[in-house]
Amino acid sequence: MDTFPDFSAYHYQVEQELGQNRAGGRVTYLATDLRTRQPVVIKQFQFARSDSTWLNYDAYDREIQLLKQLDHPGIPRYLDSFQTADGFCMVQEYKPATALSTSRSFSPAEVQQIAVKALEVLVYLQSLTPPIIHRDIKPENILVNEAREVYLVDFGFARIGEGEVGVSSVVKGTLGFMPPEQLFNRQLTEASDLYGLGMTLICLLTNRKSDQIGDLVDISYRVSFKHLVPKLSPQWVNWLEKMVEPRLKDRFPNAATALAALPIADLHPPEAQFSHSQLEFHAGRLGQQLTQAITITNSVPDTLLEGHWEVAAHPNDPVTELYCWIAVDPKTFKGNRVNCQITVDTSKLMAGKTYQRKLLLHANTQAKVYSVNLHIHTPRLPIQPGLFSYGLLAGLGLFSLIISWLISWVILVMGTVAGSADAASLGAVVGAAIGLEGAAWLMQSSGWRTGASASTLAAVGLGGAFLTQVLFGSFSSMGSSVILGAVIGAVGGAIAGIAMGLVVEKLLTRGCKKRLALASTILMTLLGSSLGVCFSMGFGHAVGLWVLVTSGLGLGVCLTQLLPKSNAAIFPIRKMGGLLIKP
Repeated sequence: MDTFPDFSAYHYQVEQELGQNRAGGRVTYLATDLRTRQPVVIKQFQFARSDSTWLNYDAYDREIQLLKQLDHPGIPRYLDSFQTADGFCMVQEYKPATALSTSRSFSPAEVQQIAVKALEVLVYLQSLTPPIIHRDIKPENILVNEAREVYLVDFGFARIGEGEVGVSSVVKGTLGFMPPEQLFNRQLTEASDLYGLGMTLICLLTNRKSDQIGDLVDISYRVSFKHLVPKLSPQWVNWLEKMVEPRLKDRFPNAATALAALPIADLHPPEAQFSHSQLEFHAGRLGQQLTQAITITNSVPDTLLEGHWEVAAHPNDPVTELYCWIAVDPKTFKGNRVNCQITVDTSKLMAGKTYQRKLLLHANTQAKVYSVNLHIHTPRLPIQPGLFSYGLLAGLGLFSLIISWLISWVILVMGTVAGSADAASLGAVVGAAIGLEGAAWLMQSSGWRTGASASTLAAVGLGGAFLTQVLFGSFSSMGSSVILGAVIGAVGGAIAGIAMGLVVEKLLTRGCKKRLALASTILMTLLGSSLGVCFSMGFGHAVGLWVLVTSGLGLGVCLTQLLPKSNAAIFPIRKMGGLLIKP
């Protein structure tokens, strides 16, 4: 076990050994100043125990003289010096900090802070007249404490002023951290120390030890490190490459310039993660404004995500702001979890189309630009009654007329043969109601709910007609006439019910309101059926004539409501047809 030297005669008590370089005859101790009880650092140069001689005293004396004139919080102050039998001792202020060469990891923000603090020390040294060049900047000579304060130590190789180094000084420095001009005995400048600091920062970022940094230097003395830091921001990569440029003129000229050029961007850029890579918008009606949210998050610690949105240019989108139909709120943001509302205004879009657009997010990330695909679907344009609905209803009326005329004609024939037309009519009414209910059940099971409702309502109406005939009709014979009439009525009712359901469903798909579609369909069926009955039995038939008049009046009211409402919805779209944006 080594025995600590006794420096009590000089008012110092050694507590522990901090480091040593036996070959160079240097040992560093942590000691206590017995006069102030403050910790100090004693660097002992053991001339008697090494190859060094007292001739080296001049070099150490120069270091002392240099330290005496330095006054910066990032440089431990010179306190004292004394000679011993073994050599020479220098006392400096103790800083409770450890060297960067100690195995540990730093966050991106901490590495950035270390770079700033170290450059500030170099700016101070280079601001002196003449400037001081350290010549041995490496992880072992930069200390960092818990508060991330940085201290530059070991000025044993430092020189005052620029110029060429002497032949005896060529080897002074550490391989891997010496710039080429120092290695080849060329002129040193204020840019020379930047090389060592750049290599030190690369050690921290790549988790490499000092004796491994030479593996990154190729035959042309260029440093290749980008493949080891794939997530390092491009701004920092460019800055570090300039710090360690082999050619002196390609490096930053001094520490002040390097500090001013230090990237303000995060050392490791943030990452943008999206809750959706594409969004689907479905408009339920024309002119509707649609809104969806997208969340952007950043999981990289000690970084802040920043970005702004842009709608990608499209050949069919006008440039003018008047036609801006896609908006993002907020358009510009800062934060590691941001909810953005994307709003689409479909009032400027064509009906029945699908639009595909892209949103671009420009962010301070490695990827720089992200895209989000938008798919916007607009509803079909409602069909005007004169073009579709009126024709559909007219067809239903004609179909109902033919069916009712045929049924009435068959009943008249049966009445002539069997002698009981009233009984056959009664059976036809009952059968038609049953047929309509059967059609309603079939359409309900097929998903035609509104069509089934129309058929059911018609069946209820026939039930009322049945009661009217029972109360006011006179029936001389029931028997087979009723059964035959019921069969014929059931067939006709089923056919009529399905026709009514089909027309109602078609009207609904064309934008007609449910109540209006039901009323107009039932009334048109009644009108056609009553006309068919009147054509067969004569217009003197009281029930048929009454149904004809009431259904005709009701249908007229429905059609007058149907036309204006549909036109009111379509007219503005028709008017803007030439101004709408194409898909």
